[in-house]
Amino acid sequence: MIELHAPLAGTVVRVAAVGEAVPAGRAVVVLESMKMEYPVEASVGGVVMRLWVAPGDGVAVGDRLAVLEPTDVPAVAEVELGRTRDDLAEVRARHAIGLDGARPDAVERRRRTGQRTARENVEDLLDAGSFVEYGPLAIAAQRRRRPLEDLIERTPADGLVGGVGTVAGHPVVAMSYDYTVLAGTQGLQNHRKKDRLFDVAERQQLPVVFFAEGGGGRPGDTDGTGVSGLDCMAFLFFGQLSGLVPLVGITSGRCFAGNAAILGCCDVIIATDGSNIGMGGPAMIEGGGLGVFPPEAIGPMAVQVPNGVVDIAVPDEAAAVVAARQYLSYFQGSTEDWTAPDPALARTVIPENRLAVYDVRAAVASIVDVDSMLELRSAFGAGMVTALARVEGSPLGIVANNPLHRAGAIDADGADKAARFLQLCDAFDLPVLFLCDTPGIMVGPEAEATALVRHVSRLFVTGANITVPTGTIILRKGYGLGAQAMAGGSFKAPLFCIAWPTGEFGGMGLEGAVRLGYRQELEAITDPAERKRTYEEMVDRMYVHGRAVNTASHFEIDDVVDPADSRRWIATTFAAAPRVIRTGKKRPNIDTW
Repeated sequence: MIELHAPLAGTVVRVAAVGEAVPAGRAVVVLESMKMEYPVEASVGGVVMRLWVAPGDGVAVGDRLAVLEPTDVPAVAEVELGRTRDDLAEVRARHAIGLDGARPDAVERRRRTGQRTARENVEDLLDAGSFVEYGPLAIAAQRRRRPLEDLIERTPADGLVGGVGTVAGHPVVAMSYDYTVLAGTQGLQNHRKKDRLFDVAERQQLPVVFFAEGGGGRPGDTDGTGVSGLDCMAFLFFGQLSGLVPLVGITSGRCFAGNAAILGCCDVIIATDGSNIGMGGPAMIEGGGLGVFPPEAIGPMAVQVPNGVVDIAVPDEAAAVVAARQYLSYFQGSTEDWTAPDPALARTVIPENRLAVYDVRAAVASIVDVDSMLELRSAFGAGMVTALARVEGSPLGIVANNPLHRAGAIDADGADKAARFLQLCDAFDLPVLFLCDTPGIMVGPEAEATALVRHVSRLFVTGANITVPTGTIILRKGYGLGAQAMAGGSFKAPLFCIAWPTGEFGGMGLEGAVRLGYRQELEAITDPAERKRTYEEMVDRMYVHGRAVNTASHFEIDDVVDPADSRRWIATTFAAAPRVIRTGKKRPNIDTW
């Protein structure tokens, strides 16, 4: 005989019958304690011979419960592992309601506008199978005005698909407003989802990629207790991520108000053809008494690309995802897979005629790894090129003067563009390579009307205070304050300051220096032809004096190098700089402009 005793104090809720054959592992008595049921099982098969308790009895630890006579009792059939329980089936069904396959009408609306769904964009961005979604069962906070079934069907995820996944094996937070759900408006629950994911990004220091499309605050939510909703935390939390983790904004279609604010906080904005970006949409503009405008008239790409709002313009969402993945790659470390450019490219990219213009992008391509360059704000601040690239697989930022625009002179837009890019590189510890070919800072009444003094000085203040490794290569012209700005304030500020054989130097442009410095001598020459010849001779002498090899002989620069040797300087010098592993912010934030 085998006696069963109470393993804990509780109340008897169920018992087997006397004479009942109980297989091993089956409960003979079930006790309730702390609102939970605890089975007292037969260790071997047997027949219940006697019961000491009945339902409702209270027992203490060790009390006798029953007596079993061991006998051969057939084992209980194992639980069918392939069976779907009702509770699991319910969960699966709820999740399925929000998937694209269950929303053909919504998908068709996206197809009519030539766009993808929110889930398609997120899935394309992330490595296959890596997405862990937060809040997919959330619905709009409108239970007081709409049936629950309607909200479940029509407001899946409350219009915000978001979670954590990987890009090239590196974890990121990916989020996308869903324009098919209440026009991508920002509601109570999706604000809370943003708060949650921004907190995850902050704690784990994960980059954030945000697909922003839709309007601002949603007026139709009824389940809250507030008035304006202006105490939501999302914009505070997102702004605090600036400078801590890379923030990538992508937009396609209409992006107004709150969505535009999210977009504008990002380090980089990627926008597709046909997008419209504005801090207020048509309803807000009309409500302010400012006129009636169609959405297409507000912040089109023809405005937002050249004015610098958009960093990368792409044809469609597929291209936007490709650009986003490439952008993130520069913040994911070095790569072993790289190809060096043909050395002959660097040696021939600068024209032998010192007055001939060229596209500095070709010079960049002659230095960096093949197909590694990603330019930002290419249509804004045309006199300055800012790009991310790699040299021998290691990422870096590049700031280069563009002689195709005002001979490479630094104007207000170019200075703003470069200074902000320096902040970006500094925040995430990317070395910076300056490629200098400038006659100096732009001058004249028209230039001064742009607040040039303040804008250009951003380059000096920012350049002097970044702590990442920097290097400067003088491609051709290195004149005046502009050249110093392209070296962080001084030719001795970078880790290296070298020139190509085409380099030329001076406190100001040679022609201007001759006109100012020898004005009296030139004016004293009455014959125009003789004056012109004398002027040209003076310019030539100053050019010889300011040639790179002569400047290097005075050790104002570190060396004059074979252009094809530039990569060795960059790779060796930047690799020698100490690497810092950060656990917090280096800069308070990155200037959005």
